[in-house]
Amino acid sequence: MAVAHAALDSKKLLGNILVEMGVVSAEQVKDALAKQKETGAPLGQVLMKEGVVKEEDVGRALGAQLGMDFVDLDEMNIPLEVIESVSPSMAQVYKIIPVSRDGGVLTLALGHPDNIQALDDLKFLLGEPEIRGAVSTPEAVDRAFAKYYAENPETVEGIISEIAKEIPVSEARTGATVTETIDFDSIAEMAESRPVKRLLNLVLLQAIKDRASDIHFEPFEDEYKIRYRIDGVLYEMVPPPRHLSMAISSRIKVMANLDIAERRLPQDGRIELNIAGNPVDLRISVLPTMFGESVVMRILDRSVVSLDLEQLGLRADELEIVKKQVDKPNGIVLCTGPTGCGKTTTLYSALNYANSVEIKIITTEDPVEYDLEGIIQVPIREDIGVTFAT
Repeated sequence: MAVAHAALDSKKLLGNILVEMGVVSAEQVKDALAKQKETGAPLGQVLMKEGVVKEEDVGRALGAQLGMDFVDLDEMNIPLEVIESVSPSMAQVYKIIPVSRDGGVLTLALGHPDNIQALDDLKFLLGEPEIRGAVSTPEAVDRAFAKYYAENPETVEGIISEIAKEIPVSEARTGATVTETIDFDSIAEMAESRPVKRLLNLVLLQAIKDRASDIHFEPFEDEYKIRYRIDGVLYEMVPPPRHLSMAISSRIKVMANLDIAERRLPQDGRIELNIAGNPVDLRISVLPTMFGESVVMRILDRSVVSLDLEQLGLRADELEIVKKQVDKPNGIVLCTGPTGCGKTTTLYSALNYANSVEIKIITTEDPVEYDLEGIIQVPIREDIGVTFAT
């Protein structure tokens, strides 16, 4: 394995590290910094474009800066069992390649080493006991992805077929109602199974990629549906087997730190992720039904939402009316409409418009869906008496 071990030196600037490595001069770094101010591109990319350093040099310097090993993916032959640790969709979205497994530790090469937060998300989503990061480059990760994953694209149909082999109907509850006694050890074991994790991760990543606002997991007497809401309209996915409904809902509850043993009462939770460098919040709502638990995931992705009154699609005269109402020193504005019509986006856009250093704004919200800089936001907690009234 082509690995260069690095010492932790995160306080040093990348340019200084490259100079110490002897691959550039201080004068070349100074010239590159001047060009960086003009273009806004990362220093490493500027130096590579100028032909001063190689891609590998920048990778090694980043490794030294972040205290991680540098791996040369082009020189490696990664075993199939290691590659299978990470699904193609996960590798593509997070820009990663699994490179080795040493005992219980899985090492991932990061195409974007500055996104350290991704390691926590991946440990959580993959269910690995421990994950270690290694430094690579986006270009090297793309080449490795084409080499190891291109011929085996991941599909929902493929995962469902795999699930049918690993979890036969006989091992799962096909029609358990919320009042029946259930073996929670076996349900917890299924919720932690690799195929169920892969299916849920693929559904989640695909929904974020398609800019869905909600994912609905719905059990019925003879089928189990998964539907996305995109631009207010629901679209049905390839349905997984009916007998997996309990395993999928339990896996979601595990991810949201909810009680998998409680199947009689509604539960609400939250999952925080960092997808490709963008913070994504998932609000989880679990509702008991006649045929199992219905789960709704509300996706709050700041990277695809513009909280700006000018971007709401209002006509000029309507926009002027809204701004005048928001500018008033007191009063009340009612914002109503069906699910997915844009109530939250409209209200947060109005708050953003009103937000300024001269005004103090306090909100009470149930729940707080977007964090707004400069605004005091109070989450409602009825269970401890923090209500809208109090």
